[in-house]
Amino acid sequence: MPNSSNLLITLERADLTADASRQLIAALNAELSGAYSEPGANHFSLDPSEVAPGRGLFVVIRMDGRPVGCGALRLIDGQTGELKRMYVAPEARGRGLGRRLVEALETEARALGAKKLVLETGVRQTSALALYRATGFVPIPLYGEYCLSPNTSICLGKDLLGP
Repeated sequence: MPNSSNLLITLERADLTADASRQLIAALNAELSGAYSEPGANHFSLDPSEVAPGRGLFVVIRMDGRPVGCGALRLIDGQTGELKRMYVAPEARGRGLGRRLVEALETEARALGAKKLVLETGVRQTSALALYRATGFVPIPLYGEYCLSPNTSICLGKDLLGP
């Protein structure tokens, strides 16, 4: 595995409907569908209007020009941002790209005036849970559509007003 320091890593705002975005989301959906076959366990919805400038952000992270990850932020109310569609391709994992995605989305959330961030992940996403906990997220009660999947969903939150 090449050393990350020798790779050019870029992160850019992307259109949710662009080819790279759709390919990454399709890979994420396939991975989640394989891990969670229970009815109602997968929550794939995200509309381009939810990540439009001023309302949110969709980003693609590239390694040497190749799209290898993505993430989204959408405001769900005037004070709360939600992280969605977080994904890093298996071959690019372990290089800190997930952390870079979280940091970029958190920065955008603050710029949009959010005071807290929330997210949902699956009970079997051990690496994702470790990443979120390492970046300051703590368990919160299930919210929204995730209340319908209590056996497979874990919701986390983070106060953005802290240090």
